[in-house]
Amino acid sequence: MKFNSILVLPAFFLMHFACFAQTTSIRGSVMNKTNNEPVAFASVFLQNTQQGTETDIEGNFVLQNILPGLYNIQVDVVGFKNAVVYEVEASIDRPAFLSIQLEEVNVELSEVEVAASSISNREESPVSVRTIGTNEIKRNPGGNRDISKVIRSLPGVAAIPSFRNDIIIRGGAANENRFYIDGIEIPNINHFATQGSSGGPVGLINVDLIDEVEFYSGAFPASRGNALSSVLEFGFREARDDKYTANFVVGSSDLGVTLEGPTGKNSGLIFSARRSYLQFLFAALGLPFLPTYNDVNTKWKWNVDEKNQLTIIGLGAYDDFALNLELDDDSTDENFSVNNYLLDQLVVNRQWNYTIGARWDSYREKGRWTFVASRNALQNDTFKHLQNDDALPLTFDYSSRETENKFRIENKISFGEGWKTIYGVSYEFADYFNRSSFEEFNYVLDTVVKVNYKTEFNLQKYGAFAQASKTFFSERLVLSAGVRADGNDYSASMKNPAEQISPRISARYSFAPQWSLNASTGIYYQMPSYIALGFQQDGIFLNGDMKYILSKQAIAGIEYDWQKRNSVITLEGFYKHYENYPVSVVRGISLANLGADFGTVGNEDIASIGLGRAYGVEFLYQQKLYEGFYGILAYTFVRSEFTGADGKFIASSWDSRNLVSVTTGKKFEKNWEVGIRFQYSGGLPFTPDNVEASMFITTWDAVRIAQPEWSLLNSQRINAFHQLDVRVDKKWYFERWTLDLFLDVQNLYNNITPLKPILDVQRDGDGNPVVNPDNPNLYLPNFLDASSGTVLPSIGIIVEL
Repeated sequence: MKFNSILVLPAFFLMHFACFAQTTSIRGSVMNKTNNEPVAFASVFLQNTQQGTETDIEGNFVLQNILPGLYNIQVDVVGFKNAVVYEVEASIDRPAFLSIQLEEVNVELSEVEVAASSISNREESPVSVRTIGTNEIKRNPGGNRDISKVIRSLPGVAAIPSFRNDIIIRGGAANENRFYIDGIEIPNINHFATQGSSGGPVGLINVDLIDEVEFYSGAFPASRGNALSSVLEFGFREARDDKYTANFVVGSSDLGVTLEGPTGKNSGLIFSARRSYLQFLFAALGLPFLPTYNDVNTKWKWNVDEKNQLTIIGLGAYDDFALNLELDDDSTDENFSVNNYLLDQLVVNRQWNYTIGARWDSYREKGRWTFVASRNALQNDTFKHLQNDDALPLTFDYSSRETENKFRIENKISFGEGWKTIYGVSYEFADYFNRSSFEEFNYVLDTVVKVNYKTEFNLQKYGAFAQASKTFFSERLVLSAGVRADGNDYSASMKNPAEQISPRISARYSFAPQWSLNASTGIYYQMPSYIALGFQQDGIFLNGDMKYILSKQAIAGIEYDWQKRNSVITLEGFYKHYENYPVSVVRGISLANLGADFGTVGNEDIASIGLGRAYGVEFLYQQKLYEGFYGILAYTFVRSEFTGADGKFIASSWDSRNLVSVTTGKKFEKNWEVGIRFQYSGGLPFTPDNVEASMFITTWDAVRIAQPEWSLLNSQRINAFHQLDVRVDKKWYFERWTLDLFLDVQNLYNNITPLKPILDVQRDGDGNPVVNPDNPNLYLPNFLDASSGTVLPSIGIIVEL
């Protein structure tokens, strides 16, 4: 169908002009963070402008006659610390709604104004805390609206040259991270998760629900246990209370819809659902695997009255990883060998998980009680048939389930003269089940053995925590001290909480306007994974004497808070010392030096005898939106080394050494926006393969994977990874809807990073292994080039109604 351009162009320009000729509003409420009481007569204005208003006696405000776009909203009032809410988006069809909480000033003065910090700084965690807003996540070049990819822009976070979302922080393992949504813990934030890890190629949290993310890479609050590398606190935004809205997204990999609106006078619901179409894209590209994922995210909040609130959150995902058995078997194709190898190695995986939790907040004059109850579950089924033929026997059959029921009580109290305390207790009941049947290489017998494995156990976990902070010298000095203790009834070695006392102390000293010295030190514990604890033979748990992993950490740094430009500059040094780290008894190797090679099944005898250390320095320049510009410049030097049974320190699988990330962008007139991100990560270590041991026919036929040469553990490195991503956005604001089109190009200059070569067998034209003519016990080896990196352009459409 053809359209008359003479008619279309004037209509387009009239529509274009009309959408900018109209105005919108920003409204919300300002409350006291301590007791949830309204803050009256606070000044609320667009940052760096004279346009503003005041809150009424109930703490409500309305900023009217605002052109659609992004704004920083600043709130000032006597007796409270000023606050800035960054990048509030107001459109014609949906005026922005904000719920702002202010902190009381901790000094007794009749009139005082304390300027807002450009980044989050809590008394209990004055170092290694970063904040990321929803628009920073959405527009991050190459981030694909995925928080696991976006935080790679921050210091200390490694960029992994693969499709996985493993979160590697300051040289620690991917399973050393903990995640919370509105104070409710969730076990994992990625689809196709590796059990016992935070990894997985695609995030399952919909960014359209996120208000802000606080990222702790150290100095963890005492209320957050079982973390050694990071804590991510997601805040889901509150649903609108004035009308129902919808958001539709067609991204590079999925379709999504988000609905929100009031469910009563004082309650509101946000609900989102997404489904991927990666399986169609991968099939069209001729890839040997076809992933499909589905997820739902939801939040319901009920303001029972001024002092009581109920919040319920829910996440669920169903993932299906199938094999593409319809690939063309043309042996002359350059991808023939790689595809055959992958189809020989990859398994079919079906996985589902969910988290549902409720939080009750009860405010009083100088504090708040918080009660949190939640349940999460993961079901992981993996299998593989001989020759990928469903009619033939299974060569790998695995089914595992994890469930956790959690309860936590917290009490926050603010005293006079700058005192703040929080204390509480936690309890969990967990259940783990694993049934497996497969063949593996036994390193003791030096042969392939058949494994029929079944295990099940449950345990109770318990903990208590307390933390107090105090300000001195008109808030120039802040001191904080905390402690927590954890235990569980799995074994005598972990039962007594007194054996896992976790003290911590931190300090922040403002020695000049906008300048501060910050430091923190503490001891942190993490329980071993269920996979390791569940290993048993003849009804006996062989890893029953495992201990909590211990990490002693120290951080110190200097910070310049450039408030006039919404910027902060920090320089930090960190040191982490590990004890009781899991070591494979049979191989004598630390799991930190195996990386992802410690498989899903976990059928291995483990001893808590390893040591480790990770240390380095980080530099950060972060600028929130200011005069249309924003950006992050981060550099990290990090070393990560662990010992096995021999006590020798060897570079861990996460020893990337040099990390560089530059993210910057500019908002132009008429709602155009351009952003770029450059990432560099030093090459990671790997262990070369033992070619002869791998090529034995009996071994290869059973396990179909190369056997490492453990005497050369992590002695080689892949090439450094680097990539440039670019994103361009254009928005149109109409009376009843908003349209956002974006072009995102990952790896713009098509950098290809060579990875560890793949050791396969030579195959004939039918894909069958070729026997070595000089030794009939061996197959002929074939090294396949492995690499990561390709130009990946994507176009996205976002419609808001």
